[in-house]
Amino acid sequence: MEDRVRPFQTDPTEIELMDTQPAKSTAYEKVAELLRLEASAIERSASMLNAVDIETVIGLLKGCSGKVIVLGVGKSGVIAQKIAQTLTSTGTAAVFVHPSDALHGSLGIVCEADVVITISNAGETDEIVALLPALKKRNVPLIAIVGKTDSTLGRSSNIALDASVDREACPLDLAPTASTTVALAIGDAIAMTLMEAKGLTAEDFAANHPAGRLGKRLTITVSDLMHKSPNVTPNVDWLSVVKELSKHALGALNVVDDNGVLLGIITEGDLRRTIEKTDPTKFSFLSASDMMTRGPITVRPDTLAYEALQIMENRPSQIAVLPVIDGDGKAVGLLRLHDIVRSGL
Repeated sequence: MEDRVRPFQTDPTEIELMDTQPAKSTAYEKVAELLRLEASAIERSASMLNAVDIETVIGLLKGCSGKVIVLGVGKSGVIAQKIAQTLTSTGTAAVFVHPSDALHGSLGIVCEADVVITISNAGETDEIVALLPALKKRNVPLIAIVGKTDSTLGRSSNIALDASVDREACPLDLAPTASTTVALAIGDAIAMTLMEAKGLTAEDFAANHPAGRLGKRLTITVSDLMHKSPNVTPNVDWLSVVKELSKHALGALNVVDDNGVLLGIITEGDLRRTIEKTDPTKFSFLSASDMMTRGPITVRPDTLAYEALQIMENRPSQIAVLPVIDGDGKAVGLLRLHDIVRSGL
């Protein structure tokens, strides 16, 4: 019988794999395109800014003896709030005031020592324009981050920073998108430049962020977390050591002399190891001095808790407790790794 050529067949597994290969997403391409558009708008804004204007703005804000008032309506109002919060958290007191509220009494917060920043794309926002005469009477410097410098707001300001964009990211070129991104980027850049000009340190920043991880690392000290020193003298017997460990429930005891000067530390591990290697008939002769680790690593009460954490962890064999001593070497506390971790560091 003549051999017949079998038709080509694709492995079902191959078909399944081919069917599941993702096609290039049109939505993905659009999102990526719009991100590039907004990034390009920010890059363009850098070339539109005037060096003299920026130096003047930083000088006004650095020399401000009052506070910075930031105004904006709608989406620009949201950007204004963010800029005010960024300025405040980086060492420059700032507050957002809604222009409508300002027109109905909140203008009372503005005084001559202040500097006012306004955010507006068109530069013709009714509520802001209505405020201009009152702001002029208060003789406050007015900085505008504005999409049209040749606008009522732009012309009325001491400094008008160009935040214009070629087009919005919106398909209809209507919804504030690229314009608000540029305004926010300019505000952030000003805040960061001002922060550097004022010489704000990491410690200063942390002081304004006590609940944040950085703030905790730079502000919480050993004295904030340590327990009052659980002390025993070198001559107490092993049973007394056990009772004191149970009483304080801290996992360790500080061994001190008659003047309270630290001699060593006894951890629950020290107790266990001592008992394991001691003849039971000689338990009655055991004392704290036989169990303690002499010359332990210590910290001071004013040591940063984060630094103490590094001392505990960055070593060949980690330790879970640290004796705390004062300037005279006297035991004043005990710090546990558990206490540091619980603090959120």
